[in-house]
Amino acid sequence: MKRVLSLAVLFLLTGVAMAFAAESTQAALGNGFLGMVVLGACLGVGVAASGCGVGMGHCVRGACEGIARNPELSGKLTVTMILGLAFIEALTLYALVLSFYLVFAKLPAFMKLIGA
Repeated sequence: MKRVLSLAVLFLLTGVAMAFAAESTQAALGNGFLGMVVLGACLGVGVAASGCGVGMGHCVRGACEGIARNPELSGKLTVTMILGLAFIEALTLYALVLSFYLVFAKLPAFMKLIGA
């Protein structure tokens, strides 16, 4: 019973904190355009990271299967796998850099252009 009560209090306090934060967020966003840009940047990085995570899983699985079938090629397969993982990770980093560019670099100029 004590655990349920403490969990309920935790959720209640979390909800109250979000309610207080929502008021200041609404005032800071103004017309909501900044919120949409930030949301798009977050979704872009999230989709890129999840896609790259799936690709990394397939890469490691393939390398492990190859090493299990032919242990003599473990050195070549490991080097190829690490190189492939670096290329896959670069895609996520490109998405992260693009989202930072959208949010921080071009946003003030675009906001001035539309008169916001």
